[in-house]
This record gives sequence, structure tokens and C-alpha cells, in this order.
Amino acid sequence: MSEKMYYTMGEVAGMFQVNTSLIRFWEKEFDMIKPYRNKKGNRLFTAQDVACFEQIYHLVKERGFTLHGAKEQLKAKPLQEDESRQLISENLRRIRKLLLELREQC
Repeated sequence: MSEKMYYTMGEVAGMFQVNTSLIRFWEKEFDMIKPYRNKKGNRLFTAQDVACFEQIYHLVKERGFTLHGAKEQLKAKPLQEDESRQLISENLRRIRKLLLELREQC
């Protein structure tokens, strides 16, 4: 992910391969996400917002937490930057392994 000042709703949804409706839903459910709105009312998310989405995505989609459970987990122990980077590295390693396996099959 290149460092931009703001990311659009579509860009954020694309990063996590989810629908924009899920991004809007998570925004309403989690107080930590506070997008900027332009004059048209479009949401623009900061890198910090994207990092929050990463944490939420990890807890809900990868670890199977309920929304309530994810909220409690984030209140009790927010993921530190090092932990977040470690999770990203682990995910990238899994993706690389999968891609290498797919390449061998072709």
C-alpha cells in the first residue's frame, strides 16, 4: 500500500476484498474509524483508518470474532504496530506460499 493522504471507500474495500457496504457498516460500528468527508459527502480514510480496518478485518474475518467480541478485544488490548506488521508479514507469507503452489500446478 503506497502512502497516500486519503483513501476512497472503493480503495479501502479493494484492499480487503470486501463490499463497500461492509466498510460503511464497520465505520458505524467502530468508534475508532473517523473518516474525513469532502464537500460531496464522500468518505476519505486516512492511513490510520486503514490500520484500524486491518485490525477489525483480522479479528472478524480471520480469527472469527463477533463484532461485539472484536470491540471488546480492541478495547482490552489494541494491536500494537509491531503486532500488526507481524500479522501482515504472516499473511504475505501465506499468500506467497499459495501463489507458488498455484504456479507449480500450471
